[in-house]
Amino acid sequence: MEASAGLVAGSHNRNELVVIHGHEEPKPLKALNGQVCEICGDEIGVTAEGDLFVACNECGFPVCRPCYEYERREGTQMCPQCKTRYKRLKGSPRVEGDEDEEDIDDLEHEFNLEDEQKKQKHLTEAMLYGKMSYGRGPEDDDNIQIPPIITNARSRPVSGEFPLPNHHLHGEQVLSTSLHKRVHPYPLSEPGSVRWDQNKEAGWKDRMDEWKSKQGILGGDPDDIDPDMPIMDEARQPLSRKVPIASSKINPYRMIIVIRLVVLGFFLRYRILNPVHDAIGLWLTSIICEIWFAFSWILDQFPKWFPIDRETYLDRLSLRYEREGEPSMLCPVDIFVSTVDPLKEPPLVTANTVLSILAMDYPVDKISCYVSDDGASMLTFESLSETAEFARKWVPFCKKFNIEPRAPEMYFSLKVDYLKDKVQPTFVKERRAMKREYEEFKVRINAMVAKAIKVPPEGWIMQDGTPWPGNNTRDHPGMIQVFLGHSGGLDAEGNELPRLVYVSREKRPGFQHHKKAGAMNALVRVSAVLTNAPFMLNLDCDHYINNSKAAREAMCFLMDPQIGRKVCYVQFPQRFDGIDRNDRYANRNTVFFDINMKGLDGVQGPVYVGTGCVFRRQALYGYDPPKGPKRPKMASCGCCPCFGRRKKLKYSKHSKGEPSINGDASGASFQDDDKELLMSQMNFEKKFGQSAAFVTSTLMEQGGVPPSSSPAALLKEAIHVISCGYEDKTEWGLELGWIYGSITEDILTGFKMHCRGWRSIYCMPQRPAFKGSAPINLSDRLNQVLRWALGSVEIFFSRHSPVLYGYKGGNLKWLERFAYINTTVYPFTSLALLAYCTLPAVCLLTGKFIMPTISTFASLFFISLFISIFATGILELRWSGVSIEEWWRNEQFWVIGGVSAHLFAVVQGLLKVLAGIDTNFTVTSKASDDEDFGELYAFKWTTLLIPPTTLLIINLVGVVAGISDAINNGYQSWGPLFGKLFFAFWVILHLYPFLKGLMGRQNRTPTIVVIWSVLLASIFSLLWVRIDPFVLKTKGPDVKQCGINC
Repeated sequence: MEASAGLVAGSHNRNELVVIHGHEEPKPLKALNGQVCEICGDEIGVTAEGDLFVACNECGFPVCRPCYEYERREGTQMCPQCKTRYKRLKGSPRVEGDEDEEDIDDLEHEFNLEDEQKKQKHLTEAMLYGKMSYGRGPEDDDNIQIPPIITNARSRPVSGEFPLPNHHLHGEQVLSTSLHKRVHPYPLSEPGSVRWDQNKEAGWKDRMDEWKSKQGILGGDPDDIDPDMPIMDEARQPLSRKVPIASSKINPYRMIIVIRLVVLGFFLRYRILNPVHDAIGLWLTSIICEIWFAFSWILDQFPKWFPIDRETYLDRLSLRYEREGEPSMLCPVDIFVSTVDPLKEPPLVTANTVLSILAMDYPVDKISCYVSDDGASMLTFESLSETAEFARKWVPFCKKFNIEPRAPEMYFSLKVDYLKDKVQPTFVKERRAMKREYEEFKVRINAMVAKAIKVPPEGWIMQDGTPWPGNNTRDHPGMIQVFLGHSGGLDAEGNELPRLVYVSREKRPGFQHHKKAGAMNALVRVSAVLTNAPFMLNLDCDHYINNSKAAREAMCFLMDPQIGRKVCYVQFPQRFDGIDRNDRYANRNTVFFDINMKGLDGVQGPVYVGTGCVFRRQALYGYDPPKGPKRPKMASCGCCPCFGRRKKLKYSKHSKGEPSINGDASGASFQDDDKELLMSQMNFEKKFGQSAAFVTSTLMEQGGVPPSSSPAALLKEAIHVISCGYEDKTEWGLELGWIYGSITEDILTGFKMHCRGWRSIYCMPQRPAFKGSAPINLSDRLNQVLRWALGSVEIFFSRHSPVLYGYKGGNLKWLERFAYINTTVYPFTSLALLAYCTLPAVCLLTGKFIMPTISTFASLFFISLFISIFATGILELRWSGVSIEEWWRNEQFWVIGGVSAHLFAVVQGLLKVLAGIDTNFTVTSKASDDEDFGELYAFKWTTLLIPPTTLLIINLVGVVAGISDAINNGYQSWGPLFGKLFFAFWVILHLYPFLKGLMGRQNRTPTIVVIWSVLLASIFSLLWVRIDPFVLKTKGPDVKQCGINC
């Protein structure tokens, strides 16, 4: 399917397919010959006898002779794949360790490469062309055909793919290429690698001099050094590394955590053993709340025990995979953007996200952008068409002048010196012209939005007179349109543009569509049929690419031969635009993204947060991560002490229950035994669905698609995989793709991957990778938090609850499990928090307290606990770099959200799980302001505001009542009052941002002035009544004792 081929709409179940325009024939695939070295990419070559050069007798890892000799002379002398020491071959100079080896090595009968290739081809053909019933008619052994798949520059078999028979190539020989194969394990760091890391920013001359000096020390002649050798030396280094937190920062932090845990134990022991008999109800309530707070603190604190930072080396990535004069060997990336309602998610925002993707710093033939329109809106379709046209001008402008960020709305609104670092004389002129072009583009988009507000009675009509297929958003066929890309995606300067594809999955009444998770799974399948990149980046429609090198940052982990094999996804932190300077409602979530996520990165990896994440496609398909070398089987006599049989049975049960494709990142797929097991046990139809093209793509670990010449069959398969009934009786949403069962599908999806043994990576580049928008007014923020908390409650009551799920394989680490349990139980803290925030007011109004009179020794527990709490927070800020203001805002909103959104989430979740009642909390707008951050002061009434408002009122009334009682009762009442006032003011201070948002801008009077005015006025009024200065004090008998007539 090619760009500008027209909109394709159809329904697989109804056997309908409508194509508006014809299709051009795809370009023929170039024949690729030769086998290449997996280290340098050069030809492997042959020996003096004319045979293929084989460096390693054990595994046959493809390495050329120069790399083999260099590794023996300068490196670890081991094979990068099997770690077996290289033996000396004929014609190779001796090195240290060769003394015990013979001069002649027998290679003729030890490693038969031809037989292995024939066996692999036979197994592959059996798997791809074996009998699979797809319900499409009678089976025919003689006319088995692979559904055609899109052909482009990426349509090359890569290492790790199964070789396809050449029935349709008319004798042309198509062999594997080095494209996408740069994922073999490289040798370990060589001597001097630390020095290379320290000087990585130094000039090339310094690097060359250092390398030459090193060669001179080793005895070589510096004048005979190959100038390309330092480049190879640098390319061999790791693409990333861990940067541990300094011990001077992390060790005191851990010590304080342990001390706090001990002090907390003594504190709870004292509280339990010293009840308050005259207020036993208040005491018991406080004890239950404090025990729950201690439990939730442990779940939150200990996953942060091993925080780490990470560092990437983009220059090494380029040296290894982008050699000058050769095609780029970076892995392709499919990028997903999801949107639903263009009136709530403005098309201009989505357009900026798409433009930033098309202009990112990555090879254009390796990028494919898929936009999911789950609302089947013609407005989204037309705005995407306009975006594609504007991209022809915007993309070359960005790449020519190295623009950052590459979303035009954000770039032109930057209040910085845009001439900084710009040296081209034509920049100012071209920038003005581009800004004018963008303003005209905005006008066209705004005109479309204004037109789309009122829907015509007959429905929308396309420009050619065809009725829009998505006029009924709940009953429409699937739609696909390729706007840019192969054979039609050229920019204003004649260069190729990345592929841009519009996708709207089929929707019919009576089918469960699973909202965003279902839309993402549809994108996974259609992208696998069309492009099948091994990695996928998903973004919300309002999250644009702020760092054009974001994909390269992720590839430093995913393509790293040392750590990339077991990485399921790379998560980036979320950063936001348009938030007020003080971040009143903690919209930036800095504590979570800069503290909690760093801590998880040191355990098994961060959780998936729904956007800004680069996935490994094979991990989303439900496969297990590749395992290390198998240990030798234990010899067992079958008796009980040997335990050999028990271990064997355990392994067999696991492999039967969850067959896994354990290929390494080099592209060598499976061992023969694993392939035969897969062929005999895996039911592809039940697992992946009834699409031969899609099933074929799942077997290609390193991506790529088989060649095709039939666009019609391609369109039919693409429409088929996005049909509404495709997922019926499959494992989609249960074991594959985005997992169903919660409105926060992101937590479930990441949790399933971690349970299989995958690990994730947290990447925080210096320039934020992505930026988005966040609700900044109180009501919208609370409703956002309500949705997250409700999803956590749903997960807690589901079969995927981290409390009970995932113990069988033992792949989920305990600290990682603590973090996932915390993400599902934190809404229940609202019950304890609501009760605890009510206690100060009750104590002030009743004159009772939750604690007895404490001794001097007992007071040490309280003092130590408060000191440890503050010390933990301070040391946490010290190693994370989070400011104290951000930490305090997070603490405040923890209380605000806990007594409002989290509380309603628990109630709504219980009603949904136990009674099947689904309750929605609606928001209605009351007022707004048009100035900067005017949305911050917009007041929207919602039932979420009731609990925190009630807490504020009763605590303020309690403060006034407590002070009044102390004034009336004399000096001895002030001592017990201070403890009660402390807790009351603790509640008021945490709810202060809520009160500020509740009051809005009352004639621009600061909220703090109003609060103190009310409090001081009440207190002075009570004092005035108590003193009564203008009433004459007369002496006489006590009327109460003796009466009037005494």
